[in-house]
Amino acid sequence: MCTGKCSKAIAIPLYVLAGVSIICNIIAFFPGWSTEYAQEDRDGKGDRITDEVKYMGGFIGGGLMCLIPAIHIHLTSSNGCCANRCGMFLSIGFAAAGVVGALYSLATAALVLANGPVCLFKVIGDKDASWGRPFMNNSGSYLGDSELWKTCLKPDDVVEFNIGLFATLLVAASVELVLCAIQMVNGLFGCICGTCGGKE
Repeated sequence: MCTGKCSKAIAIPLYVLAGVSIICNIIAFFPGWSTEYAQEDRDGKGDRITDEVKYMGGFIGGGLMCLIPAIHIHLTSSNGCCANRCGMFLSIGFAAAGVVGALYSLATAALVLANGPVCLFKVIGDKDASWGRPFMNNSGSYLGDSELWKTCLKPDDVVEFNIGLFATLLVAASVELVLCAIQMVNGLFGCICGTCGGKE
């Protein structure tokens, strides 16, 4: 296969995955599909938004740091093949930036899934419920036990909300990582061997 056509086949899914990552990260700022908690967090009434959401792993890492390489990788495939070896060489660097972004998004999503969301919960023996992370020290074992999810009183269904969004981010970042790594190899072949057999 022509390395330029391979670049196009890599770039198009990267566009979609970057979009999904950006959307998931933005939605994560509104747990329970409500703006109330983001407002309270901003007003300094205490932590209402999970810290890792504020790291913007999906927006910056899986989003922008993969979207910009996707644009360059797609441009190297114009007219079916890359016009020159220099474009393929540059695509190696852009793909490497995509790998770094995907790793950042992957690490952030994994941390959220391991530590759980910020929510209002009540510890047995306490009089009042308080905001915090009830699953912080259970190594992600809460993920398989839906009975534990009822520990969080507010926001509504916040555990399911977080698991859905960050599992999606985890998968998107993993696929982005693989695609960018493939493009690094593809760019190397395009740079060394030429962009298309016999069409330079």
